[in-house]
Amino acid sequence: MKIIDFTHNHITDAYELAIAHYKEERVHVPMLPKIEGVPDLTDFANNGFGVAAFDGDKMIGFLCSYKPFDNAFRSTRVKGIFSPMGGNASIPANRARIYAEMYQAAAEKWVSVGAVSHAICLFAHDKEAQDQFYQYGFGLRCVDAIRQMESIECKPCADYHFMELGADDCSAVYPLEMMLDAHQRTSPYLMNRPSATFECFKNNYLNDSRYFGVKHKNELCAFLSVTDKGETFIAAGGNYKHICGAFCMPEHRGKGVYQNLLNFVVATLKNEGITCIGTDFESFNPVGACFWLKYFAAYTHSVVRRIDERILEGKFK
Repeated sequence: MKIIDFTHNHITDAYELAIAHYKEERVHVPMLPKIEGVPDLTDFANNGFGVAAFDGDKMIGFLCSYKPFDNAFRSTRVKGIFSPMGGNASIPANRARIYAEMYQAAAEKWVSVGAVSHAICLFAHDKEAQDQFYQYGFGLRCVDAIRQMESIECKPCADYHFMELGADDCSAVYPLEMMLDAHQRTSPYLMNRPSATFECFKNNYLNDSRYFGVKHKNELCAFLSVTDKGETFIAAGGNYKHICGAFCMPEHRGKGVYQNLLNFVVATLKNEGITCIGTDFESFNPVGACFWLKYFAAYTHSVVRRIDERILEGKFK
């Protein structure tokens, strides 16, 4: 096996590998939409952070990433790098070794520019690739999941009212957003992303999202927001909507409130021609992960490794 820099000459073969790898996941998650191709790989060839694996003259894998970025996951003070869905793939045969050698070469590039948080989006049912990255010190962090526009079997909630929220509901949604931020700071979540001020939240409210809510005795107790685009290339608008925010006050949980809210959202969007809805969440959020995986099918697992940044003081200084 030979590992070389990913260049423009590799784009065509990489497209074919990425599409074939995606089709493997569709066997496990048939509701995933059919695709004709993956996003343009030209930027990956331009930025110089990718690698390709060859067996003789045959390309058998590639691992590319976006350019490094500051404040990885919006909750750390280190530089991160991310290989998205469609930004890496390999043939099925000997996949673990292919990914192992590609990462070894790519990681050296990433660390050379100060990126010490490495994130790679893998397909949820690709156990061979995931096991290899776990051996290299990666752990699961983010999950993308999808659901067809079918209602959940649940009992109606008496005394709860479900609705799409408007501009006048901004001041009622904001405290629940703050509760969501506070929940993210608890164990085992332990994410300390900065909270938006009310003015900032108000300025952004409804700009890119639609909010749906539940009221009990005329008080908002839960909300769910959706956008046109998600974290993966299949969540790029069209007939796909993506859940980007969700919270239910603790005292209203366990009563079927959120299942009924999701049904309301699904019914609303289905009437508008939407065919599937997706979400992404952190695997270490026990409340959220339990709910979403009960009603949605996971199709990606993003694995993350945080290396010791003191390496930058030595070889890569």
